[in-house]
Amino acid sequence: MGKKGKKEKKVKGAEKTAAKMEKKVSKRSKREEEDLEALIAEFQNLDAKKTQVVETTCPPPSPRLNASLSAHPEKDELILFGGEFFNGKKTYLYNDLFFYNIKKNCWVKSEIPNPPPPRCSHQAVVVAQGGGQLWVFGGEFASPNGEQFYHYKDLWVLHLATHTWENIKAPGGPSGRSGHRMVLSKKQLLVFGGFHESNRDFIYYNDVYSFSLDTFTWSRLTPSGSGPSPRSACQMTSTPDGTGVIIYGGYSKVRVKKDVEKGTIHSDMFLLKREGKDGQEKWSWSRLNPSGNKPPPRSGFSLAVGPAGRAVLFGGVCDEEEEESLEGDFYNDLYLYDTVKNRWFPGLLRGNKSEKKKRRRGKKGAAEGEGAEKEEEEEAAPQAPTEVIKEIVTEDGTVMTIKEVIPGAQEEEEEEEEEEEEDDASAPLVEPCQRSSAMATVRQGKLFLYGGMFEVGDRQFTLNDFYCLDLHKMDQWEVLVEMDPKTQEWLEESESEDDEEEEEEAKGAEGEEEEDESEEDSEDEEDEDEHPAVQEGETVTDYQVRTEQYWIGLARANMGPDAKDKKVAKVALAMAKVFYEDQ
Repeated sequence: MGKKGKKEKKVKGAEKTAAKMEKKVSKRSKREEEDLEALIAEFQNLDAKKTQVVETTCPPPSPRLNASLSAHPEKDELILFGGEFFNGKKTYLYNDLFFYNIKKNCWVKSEIPNPPPPRCSHQAVVVAQGGGQLWVFGGEFASPNGEQFYHYKDLWVLHLATHTWENIKAPGGPSGRSGHRMVLSKKQLLVFGGFHESNRDFIYYNDVYSFSLDTFTWSRLTPSGSGPSPRSACQMTSTPDGTGVIIYGGYSKVRVKKDVEKGTIHSDMFLLKREGKDGQEKWSWSRLNPSGNKPPPRSGFSLAVGPAGRAVLFGGVCDEEEEESLEGDFYNDLYLYDTVKNRWFPGLLRGNKSEKKKRRRGKKGAAEGEGAEKEEEEEAAPQAPTEVIKEIVTEDGTVMTIKEVIPGAQEEEEEEEEEEEEDDASAPLVEPCQRSSAMATVRQGKLFLYGGMFEVGDRQFTLNDFYCLDLHKMDQWEVLVEMDPKTQEWLEESESEDDEEEEEEAKGAEGEEEEDESEEDSEDEEDEDEHPAVQEGETVTDYQVRTEQYWIGLARANMGPDAKDKKVAKVALAMAKVFYEDQ
């Protein structure tokens, strides 16, 4: 009894402390949010002038992160809403709405009257009822200078059949927040966690709310057991049987001193389970200890639900905190979690074997047609299969070790190895580069990945590339939209000559070695001539090895003396690859 009483006291004490902190944060941020409310109202006034739905075929959406990408519940379409973009000086928030037709591979921008105001880091869930609906909750708005934040606590539904937005006003819901997670579990939307940040304070949540899709009412759940600590940006997946949800990972930070904050990347896992009949449910937390190969700790990963209820995790970043700097290692790997077996396993790609076989057959047939007699004379005894191990450098500088077993006669072996080299060298190039905060969803067993961001030194690169991966075949990524690095915009705070030189170097506009040439005429052509030329028959890997020191010098000049050698080497490899492909 004594121990139980102490435990309950401890829990109640923690709840009181959290409530006090929330009140403190709310009070301090109220003035900030009032300033931003006026700006948000302006956006809504402009949107209110639209009275008709206007749909136009358009190019892919602009670069962004922390938007929502959802699969239409009935059609072969994806729905992208909102997001943010930062160009070094100004923060842009969006409330635009796009539909992607999977079969036609085309985008349509849909302007619907009275949409939710601009936001990022919100959550969107699709449900099949009422002809298909997209439910959106929360998120944040930021001032253009990125120093003030407004956290939404509104709930919206997009009726997909009629193309109308509706603001659902239901009391008793979660407080304003972003970075939370929301999933569909039976006929309820479950919201967990998130954070609220003002200019001076922040608070992370671990509360759980349920919104009934039958009664349109909110209720706060009070699960028994020990649940996750407060966090944002976790993975939240419904169990296939609909009896609960699984929470994995996430991020939170605490203030250790007056002006010093420390971030924590969580890698624990919990099950929130429902028991009892509808209307009389009881919820409980329990900790899970999954087997298999778990993902290395990270935040900012993308998540989706694949076939058989498997959770799909892609990319993310692990920040290395030092005394006065924060550097991140970005990922582009794939992990899957089997919710039934409680097991993690890496998503390893098999490669497109059928294409390789076709090419080999074609080469063999051509050789036979040229001279069967010559082949008969030179034919040697069959050899045992040969295992070829190659290291391939991907676009983002990751070194991949690839093993292939190559069968065949002695005469064909050299040709086949050359073909394998070409296949192996090209396969990694279609992988998405390392990134965090990308948008992901699954439709008919295919994983779709859009945008996100990565950092090089102090620069942030926001993406709008688009990829697809068949989760049944797991063969290779398909590029739907390729990112052109020349479209990247970055405005430095400083306008010094050094900064301008760095920008020119990043765009490949360096002309130190050819000082006598005119820099004003055909800059791009001259720049290409100044870089080490690609030799005839040279593979991208050979070119990168041969010109390594040149590109490292160029990357170092661009990134500055304080950049880590490992990062500089990765950027140098990527620069060499981009130049190689442009030739």
